[in-house]
Amino acid sequence: MSKRAVLEVIALGVEDAVAAQAGGADRLELVTDIAADGLTPPVETFVGIRAAVDIDLRVMLRLADGFAVGDVERVVRTARSMRDAGAEEFVLGFLDAEGGVDIETVERVVGALDGCRWTFHRAIDRAADRDALRKQLDGMPGLDTYLTAGSAAGVDDGLPVLLAEAARGGEPGYEQRILVGGGLRLDHVPGLRAAGIDAFHIGGAARPQGWDGPVSAAAVTEWRSALDA
Repeated sequence: MSKRAVLEVIALGVEDAVAAQAGGADRLELVTDIAADGLTPPVETFVGIRAAVDIDLRVMLRLADGFAVGDVERVVRTARSMRDAGAEEFVLGFLDAEGGVDIETVERVVGALDGCRWTFHRAIDRAADRDALRKQLDGMPGLDTYLTAGSAAGVDDGLPVLLAEAARGGEPGYEQRILVGGGLRLDHVPGLRAAGIDAFHIGGAARPQGWDGPVSAAAVTEWRSALDA
């Protein structure tokens, strides 16, 4: 396939960001506290990374572990603070107690983004009904991507779902780009690319020393080469 695939890398700080860009990343997902699966970083972290690299940055809007919003007013204030600092792309996703999309909360937070582009993250993999979630979010301003492994357990288990959703591309609720992440390995790439999936998200795979170590430019380059093959 001639179309260049998007490679998004999780960055916790400036060192990660610089290495990821050097390795060929197209975009960064900015988070802190990876033990909680990634929370909103400090505004200062965003500002430092924005000054250090010139690729796209998507900032996580998530203030506590889990997929309930918690304090929605605080999330909205955080979104506005990031916008004021220059953030233009975001990552978010909130579920209610029954595993459905918390549509009122999503609408509140998206309303603070001024039309910015955003990803609905792997909360979709914990949803009670993925199809219903997608259809409820259809037409939401700025939503252009779903980050998903196809399953809460990761890409190995979720491959059939990913392939089925890719085949529905263009249908209502399925017009957004599929960004595959969550237990993603290099050996998954050929089959996903053959299905038309063109966006990939890595975290631990970019860190040979584990989460206690930095992003490796060489590891990112390996992924870049595999996606371009």
